[in-house]
Amino acid sequence: MQKIRMALILLFIASIAAGCGNSNDFTVEGKVNVVTSFYPLYDFAKKIGGEHVNVVNLVPNGVEPHDWSPKPRDMSNIAKADVFIYNGAGFEGWVDDFLDSLKKDSSLLIVEAIHEVDLIEIGEHEEEGHEEEGHEEEKGHEEEGHEEEKGHEEGSEDEHDHGNVDPHAWISPLQAKKMAGTIKDHLIEADPRHKNEYETNYNLLADRLQQLHDQLTQIVSAAPKKEIVVSHEAFGYISRDYGLTQIGVMGLSPDSEPTVQRMKEISEFAKEHEVKYILFEELVSPKIAETLAGTLEIETLVLNPVEGLTEEQEKSNEDYFSIMENNLTTLEKALQ
Repeated sequence: MQKIRMALILLFIASIAAGCGNSNDFTVEGKVNVVTSFYPLYDFAKKIGGEHVNVVNLVPNGVEPHDWSPKPRDMSNIAKADVFIYNGAGFEGWVDDFLDSLKKDSSLLIVEAIHEVDLIEIGEHEEEGHEEEGHEEEKGHEEEGHEEEKGHEEGSEDEHDHGNVDPHAWISPLQAKKMAGTIKDHLIEADPRHKNEYETNYNLLADRLQQLHDQLTQIVSAAPKKEIVVSHEAFGYISRDYGLTQIGVMGLSPDSEPTVQRMKEISEFAKEHEVKYILFEELVSPKIAETLAGTLEIETLVLNPVEGLTEEQEKSNEDYFSIMENNLTTLEKALQ
């Protein structure tokens, strides 16, 4: 009886070990196995790839991607994939080290999604802002440049340092379409047999992005205001592409601390332009935005940079488009 009991225990342990081993292998035979660095790329890859792809997103729900860094298991999963899609422009501070660590004979297809985007060079636009004072678009970029410099002076962490480039291109429907096109092209490269399906799915996605573009253009054109105060200065591409001016409490990195001088500048900006709302995001603490709103006796609204989903949003089947639709509603209200 004792021997039988011991044999059953050993069998149970072996089955657990086998199950754990299988759970670490995310790949699906017969499909293109794709790993993405954060949510929008995951959503685009799934919509374009359809039934022919198995897509795994690295950053868990509810986690701000600026705060996330991969564990050894994540690195192993990327290396096992057929395709690895990341944003680029310094958004993922860990990517360069990972790419350097890949074996020379690796068959992994590397996709920098932001590759075709006309990037916002922070320093470049700062200089242009000085040269062309009063132009809304350049003024917004000038403010970005000043805020980025302050972030460096305050000693923000290296992985949050985007250098002189704004990486948040996916929030603009115009730039998101370019990124989706890059993803589509590389899925075809990885799996040319299903080119027609990928092209069809991309066209459907591009049509929806065009609809967002048309809606956003109409909202901004009709709005009496063109200025927004945001907690995280992640809306530079929307500002550039649609004629808005953003000023951010915490700059390009959502967890950097604003100086007293910065808070004073934002207060003056909000009063000058009769701003009625401070716009903050869901995946970081709203305390600073709420404090500033309380000081100015105005309200707060959520403007989502679409960097990830919460658990509740996933359960409700939210995606890039539903979140962006909510953003349009927020912007329409904030610009009145």
